Order: sequence, then C-alpha cells, then structure tokens
Amino acid sequence: MDLIDPHVHMISRVTDDYERMALAGIRAVVEPSFWLGEPRTSPGTFRDYFNHILRFEADRAAQHGITHTSCIALNPREANDRGLAREVLAELEQFLVHERCVAVGEVGFDDITEPELEALRAQIELAKKHGLPIMVHTPHRNKKAGVARIIEIFREHEVPPERALIDHNTEETIGLCRAWGCWAGHTVYPVTKLTPERAVNILEEWGTDRMLVNSSADWGPSDALSVPRTALEMRKRGHPPETIRKVLWDNPIAFYAQSGRAIVR
Repeated sequence: MDLIDPHVHMISRVTDDYERMALAGIRAVVEPSFWLGEPRTSPGTFRDYFNHILRFEADRAAQHGITHTSCIALNPREANDRGLAREVLAELEQFLVHERCVAVGEVGFDDITEPELEALRAQIELAKKHGLPIMVHTPHRNKKAGVARIIEIFREHEVPPERALIDHNTEETIGLCRAWGCWAGHTVYPVTKLTPERAVNILEEWGTDRMLVNSSADWGPSDALSVPRTALEMRKRGHPPETIRKVLWDNPIAFYAQSGRAIVR
C-alpha cells in the first residue's frame, strides 16, 4: 500500500531513512518548517533553511522515488525574538510562491506568548493572500488551552476550518478540532506524543474524516516509519484497505491540494 508522511523533518534524517521509508511504501513526504534545536540569529539562516527544504531535500527524496514538498513559515518558538521575527516575516512571501510550497506552516504556539500570537496572525494573513492552507503546531504544555486559543484566532481571521490542519492532537484535544471541523493531525512519536495504538484508538472513536497521521520525525527520539507502523496497527485490528488508504493517503492529498500544488507526482 502506498503511504504519505504529511509531517516529517527530513533535514534532520540520514539518507538511509529515505531508503527505509521507500521500502515501507512511503511515496511522498511533506516537510514543515521547524526549530532546528539551536536558535537562528539572522534572517539569512532562515533563507538558507527554506531553500534547503524546498530544493535539496526534494532532490534527495527523488533519488528514492519519494516526492518531497514543504510548508514554509516562521516557527512559533523562534517568533519570540520579535526583531528577528519581523525581518523573517518580511521575506517570507518569496518562498510561499515556490512550486513545492504546499502550505504555510508550522505556525501556532510554543509557550502561548504575545510575540507568538503576533507571528501567527501575520502568517494567517499571508496564507490567505497566497491561497495556501495552514498547518498548525500545538504547544507541548497547556495543549488544550493552546488549541482552543488557536481555533478562536482562526475564527477571528475568518479562516474556514477546511483550510486548517491542527497537528499533534491527543485524546485531550481532538474533540475541539472535531467540533470546529478542521483537519486533525496525529503524531506517532516515541515518548512525547502518540503510539500507533493510541493513534488508532482515536481514529476508531472519532472517525477518519479529515484525520491524518504523521511521524514528525526529527533530531529527537523519533521514528521515520511511524506511518507504516500505524498502517500495520490498523491492519491488525481488521480495518479494510480503503479505510487505511483514506487516512494515510487520500486525506493528506486532499488537504494539501488546496494549495493548487500536488504532493504526489
């Protein structure tokens, strides 16, 4: 079965991961912009990073038969440096028009601060200007309050729920996303997020409409095969191939297709 990982940070993964993912059936990945672990200190480092995930990673993925696209944004953690954030936001549009940019993201909250809110509002407006969907990071702390505030802000900016993907959901937050009607992402990530079993439990309770599963694999204790492992868990529980395909193939394509750019070629 062909699979998509709709949120993975391949800049932090070795080439062997691309090979393993291809062998496991992953045919496309989407790489959102994120914090690299060490704060960036100048707009130039962001420019180089955006170019890397839009260009080099696409070439690296293609060598293994994987289509690579990206989401571009100032991530919420680095939005707290207000001066730097304003400089980065002023340059963002040149990357949003790239043919492999399929959304604005990750935006959202880290510590739910005022600078993070300012950056979120600015990038929502950029997404609306360029007709791009929005991919949202939810905070590790005070997650439920963060998701509730994010939905409130999106409503204030009159963003239709189908244009937003709120990611890193847990049992605590999924009800908020389902009530609003947005796309909901579930990250299968050892230690800090969901196991395949918990992710499938959520799908069984809340259904598969507008639901996605990803690895968010990065430089932490993560697993680039989280999506195939979730597919296996669904098969073990007797879910039919069409249900697995909907969550792990059709839904990511449908969400990102709102950009007018394909994530599978």
